[in-house]
Amino acid sequence: MKYNYLIVGSGLFGSVFAHEMNKIGKKCLVIEKRGTIGGNIYTENIENINVHKYGAHIFHTSDEQVWQYINQFVKFNRFTNSPIANYKGELYNLPFNMNTFYKIWNTKTPSEAKEIIEKEKAEYGIDKPKNLEEQAISLVGSTIYEILVKGYTEKQWGKPCSELPSFIIKRLPVRLTFDNNYFNDLYQGIPIGGYTQIIEKLLEGIDVELNTNYFDDKDKWDNMTDKILFTGMIDEYYDYCYGELEYRGLKFETETIDMDNYQGNAVVNYTEAEIPYTRIIEHKHFEDSNSPKTIITREYPQQWHKNDEAYYPVNDDKNSKLYEQYRQLASKEDNLLFGGRLGMYKYMNMDQVIKEAIDLVKKEIEE
Repeated sequence: MKYNYLIVGSGLFGSVFAHEMNKIGKKCLVIEKRGTIGGNIYTENIENINVHKYGAHIFHTSDEQVWQYINQFVKFNRFTNSPIANYKGELYNLPFNMNTFYKIWNTKTPSEAKEIIEKEKAEYGIDKPKNLEEQAISLVGSTIYEILVKGYTEKQWGKPCSELPSFIIKRLPVRLTFDNNYFNDLYQGIPIGGYTQIIEKLLEGIDVELNTNYFDDKDKWDNMTDKILFTGMIDEYYDYCYGELEYRGLKFETETIDMDNYQGNAVVNYTEAEIPYTRIIEHKHFEDSNSPKTIITREYPQQWHKNDEAYYPVNDDKNSKLYEQYRQLASKEDNLLFGGRLGMYKYMNMDQVIKEAIDLVKKEIEE
């Protein structure tokens, strides 16, 4: 059977693209190497708890069109992301706000907190930060950097902050209010019943093949379609002809615990370097659940190696230049599109993924 589009990967980008193309009568086939649809937003109901199998996903956006689009498929609850940081057994509110400053310095007014931060910044006198460490100190001072930024960031990237480029942290939010809401976006929440149902609805009426690796029989799949949307790693598609792009990996250690509440919050970050995981997610706090048990996931950043699952790109100067070579190669293709975090080699939130997918559909229709 001949398809108009073969979509490699059933994540959010590929599924939105397939859904929109199917609506206008294009015949689509989605193939997925995992045994489940949804890519990294896949959720599974265990013990009456919707478990985020590949890390916490919190939908947030200020784009009203994207918010209306996703609400076609599911209702959202009013979850507000208010993570806690654990540093050597002490708990701090995130993002950095008046609750945080009160805990660190016992400051009670915005002017008191601001004065301390500005004094610490002035002590270092960093005009042009040469690395992430200097960038962070120039934004929030040394105390917050040491307690809440340094260890977490070094675990996340697998390198000392002094060796990481400054642009990774363009800004660090300092809120001089007692507001623990992590995101500034107008809309925020978790889909009631989990994310997988969104992908199921997006892919209704579309042919889907699971446990199917595109590269195991590339010629077969290529001959079944007029055009391909590839949402995997762009360097893998081109057999690493210019070299390997860098990615970061993740390991998830999930545990069911015989108690109804383990940590009292959906997300607790562990910001000291000595603890190997970056955070513990307690899934039942994303949605209401009357389960007598709870499920937690410890998240460990990993060095990525070829054939490992890639979770997010390392967008430093070296990799950005290498990606540009691949992008130029892709731009010469007539029947091949790339999308998603790995295909476009950039970190995107879910709302950005949806917008990029819809924009690509519009571009295809115009052509």
